[in-house]
Amino acid sequence: MAYYLAKIAITTILIVAISEIAKRSTLVGAILASIPLVSVLAMLWLYLETKDVDQVGSLATSVFWLVLPSLALFVSLPLLLKQGLNFYLSMGVSIAITVACYFLLLALLGYFGVKL
Repeated sequence: MAYYLAKIAITTILIVAISEIAKRSTLVGAILASIPLVSVLAMLWLYLETKDVDQVGSLATSVFWLVLPSLALFVSLPLLLKQGLNFYLSMGVSIAITVACYFLLLALLGYFGVKL
């Protein structure tokens, strides 16, 4: 139980720290947020719990492919905000675009025989 609480605490502290740092400097916040901390932590926790390097490698490969459609959020959100759309509407539309890109990529990968 203590291990799971430690995992939750470390992950939560990182997310809160990044959002607090971003209030002071969006550049520093963006640098920290762009580092794949969540992915690194997930791979670390997975390895510590399973000692299975094949499973960690599979997770890393899947993350690689799924980072590509996630970039749609970071392109669409600022464009929608610059158009004067409400923040929540812009975020919702950007998330919908990103979800659509995930489905599109998964369909393309499936077509080419790539299994995640």
